[in-house]
Amino acid sequence: MNWKTLLVIFAALLVGFGVLVRIATRTPAPPDHQVFINGDILTMDGDNRIVEAIAVRRDRIEAVGSTEEIMALAGDETEVVDLRGRTLLPGFIDAHGHFPGSGMHVISEDLNSPPIGDKRTMAEVLAALGERVDGTAPGEWVTGFGYDDTLLAEMRHPTRAELDGVSTEHPVVAMHISGHMLVANSLALERVGIDADTPDPVGGVIGRRPGSREPNGLLEETARLDVLTQMQDIALIDVYRMMKAASVEYASLGVTTAQSGGTSVELTRGLSIFSRLGVIPMRLVLFPFEHEFGESLFNGDYDPEDYQSDRVTMGAVKLVADGSIQGYTGYLSRPYHTPFHGDADYRGYPAIPREELFAKVEALHRAGYQLAIHGNGDESIEDILDAFESARKVHPVEDPRMILVHSQMSRKDQVARMKALGITPSFFSAHTWYWGDRHRDIFMGPERAATMSPARWALEEGLRFSSHLDTPVTPMLPLQAVWSQVHRRTTSGDVLGPEQCISVMDALRAVTIDAAWQVFQDDNRGSLEPGKYADLVVLSGNPLDDPTGIRDLKVERTLVGGATIYRRP
Repeated sequence: MNWKTLLVIFAALLVGFGVLVRIATRTPAPPDHQVFINGDILTMDGDNRIVEAIAVRRDRIEAVGSTEEIMALAGDETEVVDLRGRTLLPGFIDAHGHFPGSGMHVISEDLNSPPIGDKRTMAEVLAALGERVDGTAPGEWVTGFGYDDTLLAEMRHPTRAELDGVSTEHPVVAMHISGHMLVANSLALERVGIDADTPDPVGGVIGRRPGSREPNGLLEETARLDVLTQMQDIALIDVYRMMKAASVEYASLGVTTAQSGGTSVELTRGLSIFSRLGVIPMRLVLFPFEHEFGESLFNGDYDPEDYQSDRVTMGAVKLVADGSIQGYTGYLSRPYHTPFHGDADYRGYPAIPREELFAKVEALHRAGYQLAIHGNGDESIEDILDAFESARKVHPVEDPRMILVHSQMSRKDQVARMKALGITPSFFSAHTWYWGDRHRDIFMGPERAATMSPARWALEEGLRFSSHLDTPVTPMLPLQAVWSQVHRRTTSGDVLGPEQCISVMDALRAVTIDAAWQVFQDDNRGSLEPGKYADLVVLSGNPLDDPTGIRDLKVERTLVGGATIYRRP
């Protein structure tokens, strides 16, 4: 190729980059004054008031009240929006997810089974990965996400050999739906130096072929981290595409605050930059991973202000204490209902050994950080409670708001301890829909499955909590989270633990004001009160009117700081 051709290509790239920057930095601006009238406006304030109208002055809420009261504030330049009976409420707050993970589909193959995707057999999973190979240069990573061994006809994971059959010229990885394990082909294992001589890391397991130490490709928990690091090293344009796709999706679903619940230094910087550029129009709350930020959390190198802005908040430091119930890596006090590989005593295992967990929690708590600790199994939750109780005794804090992420198999006595210790759970309540039948029949058995994500117990203890979707583990569907807390219905139609169902209003609070409170942001968002950000969502109907139809409601409009970032076509 001659230099003239190269020059033309280079010029085209510059023009393209300029267009990209102009598109990226076109942040929507709010009107100077706008009012929304004649609606059902759920304020989610301390009294759960429902009013008719709201006034917004630039990016802040000016007033709420009757249509007559709000119209009295309108002037000649005021934009008047007649809701015509539709419902307006605070924008949804993603209490725990992994933004921009839902945008992975632009660079990685979707391997989900129903009700999320369409893969029902191993052949379909492998074929999908094969299609991705066809458009990928040799040596580049080929990945897929979301396969579920318990929903595939074969009821098993892919194997290293099967992924070698997809390609031997590409490192190929299939990520499990839980996010806590993956299967790698031979080239991917070679890239990270995992072979028969590699010992299992602390808090992880390298799957082995029967009767051998040769890896079978399955990497659990900490054993998967090196693979994740390499496969996530992607081009800037792909980072942009992921973030843009996730942003568009979240906006269309009414999310005004997204969370990236466990970030590396690189991802934190990237999210901060793309937020400033306007690629990400919603607010962000970022949880730095303890194992990624490491010593910088203690030696003064970590400064939240390096990343924060009016749209980005650095939140709690994240730890992962165990794994996933559906991956058999959640840490339980009693064995799994269906023995794992025939082991009737198997209870899972901690991702962080108990003594190490105590040390990490005390050090971070002493340093003044809010903590967010992932715990699914009740034995892991017990370790977390014990560790935090020990840390608080040495370093008392009046309102620590330690977030116990997922809290899936919390026992009643543990919920009471959370209240006493200043811990707030974030429940993955949509588990009842996506995995409820299998928790009942395979993993937990009927008795324990009936109390998973025990929101009713939390309410009885006066314990504030949030509800989340752990996206991209499940789709970002805030109204699904609300529906699941209200109904606890499984995909088979069973109601899993009806005594743990809660009211629509309580479930709405768990994705608005209580989710904001959990991350110390309730003074500026989460409810519709004067002075707070005008982060709003307009729905096609009122969730209070028809609880069975909550998840079928449509988002008509989403506003962040008074600016419309999505309007339904």
